[in-house]
Amino acid sequence: MIRPFQALLLLTLTLPIYANNQRGSKNAPSPEPLPDAPAPAESLSIFPHSDSTRYFISGQANIILQAHGPFHSPYDGTNSLQGRGEYKTSLVGTLFLGLQLHHNLRYATDAIVDFESTGGRGISQALGLAGFTNLDVVRNPNLGSKPYVARVQIHQVIGLTDKLVESDRTPYSLATQLPERRFELHVGKMSLPDYFDINSIGSDSHLQFLNWTVDNNGAWDYAADTRGYTYGAVLEYHDRSWSARYGLAAMPTVANGIDLDWAFSRATGQNFEFELRKSLLGHLASPERKGTVRVLSFVNRAHMGLYRDAVNAFLAGHDPKPDITAHERFREVKYGFGLNVEQEITQNLRTFARFGWNEGQHESYAYTEVDQTVAFGGDYSGRGFSRPNDKIGVAFVSNAISRDHQNYLRYGGLGFLLGDGTLNYARENIVESYYNLHAWRGLYYALNMQFIDHPGYNKDRGPVLVEALRMHVDF
Repeated sequence: MIRPFQALLLLTLTLPIYANNQRGSKNAPSPEPLPDAPAPAESLSIFPHSDSTRYFISGQANIILQAHGPFHSPYDGTNSLQGRGEYKTSLVGTLFLGLQLHHNLRYATDAIVDFESTGGRGISQALGLAGFTNLDVVRNPNLGSKPYVARVQIHQVIGLTDKLVESDRTPYSLATQLPERRFELHVGKMSLPDYFDINSIGSDSHLQFLNWTVDNNGAWDYAADTRGYTYGAVLEYHDRSWSARYGLAAMPTVANGIDLDWAFSRATGQNFEFELRKSLLGHLASPERKGTVRVLSFVNRAHMGLYRDAVNAFLAGHDPKPDITAHERFREVKYGFGLNVEQEITQNLRTFARFGWNEGQHESYAYTEVDQTVAFGGDYSGRGFSRPNDKIGVAFVSNAISRDHQNYLRYGGLGFLLGDGTLNYARENIVESYYNLHAWRGLYYALNMQFIDHPGYNKDRGPVLVEALRMHVDF
């Protein structure tokens, strides 16, 4: 019996062959374009999409095969990256639906509903790495592949001027023109990285990098359930060259949990971001190249514990091993900051960098076990070698944790991702590279490699090389 994703794989492999055969058929008509007619833009989805309809229907599928060979591992623990060789496949499919309820350029209203299915596994069940190698992997493999509602929200535009600017149509905003100065309100079920910490070079695991701490700021412990979604509201203000946004969202009831705490009086995630769209090169580049700087901060209140309390209870003999879940309290506060920069260097070359920090005393709760991170890298467009939709990317990220967090793992404590049973601490350093090949319309293939030194912050283990193959389809 052929499963849905097997059928999808078969379909996407045969469609380009069929299309190429049709192009080369002697019986197929080949009308010559008029001499002055511009060449039609190449479609980057399997099916064409109109920008003028009041509805929006699209979809995507992402299939990633990752593997690593045996690596140096004198010991491991409950939450370790396995030292033996292994391979795993992850599958993610999403259906994006949208409807313009109010088709007014100054006061547009969109209704958004997305359905998603995730299947497969990550290497070592997504354990043992702070910078895990596949952003598509759900951190709780027991949830299964049953489809679920990923997003359901209202998007409201409130224009402050009649001057309009061009805007790309996306699954989260259907208008192709928007007021230059405006408020935008998003309310409902959402993923906060849809609006915060966006980086056009390092934010998309479907066409760019795969690592959690390259595609997002690893130190940003953003409000989300284990699938990456929450309920909340985001208010944005956009001006000609800058934007500001604020988000309020529900936190999970437990670290990395699927259930959300609906008592906003005791548990919330608050996020603030300022964005300045200005070239960092100034007049050094001609023509002026695009650049953006984003400054992010967050404050989380939740049922969290302190690493130091768990370690002290263990050393005093109250607990057989450090257990932060035994020392959690309501309304505990965790906060942090982030910096996100991107800059065009030439027509084909772009660079980016991120820096992130959080106070590291409270437990990592919703995203990953990182208290400080530094990342930088870039991509190069295939336009430079007549492959305009291909892309090459390289990035480096270095993650770290606080002294309290180190001690907790050293004495045998378990986080929701890490725990080798002991710890010989060092920064977790990762180099990632990819080549993304555009095969036909919305079909892409990619080769990806990630070299990880000190996996899980442990210099007794590793290094490890993780190889990946990715197939992505946009419908």
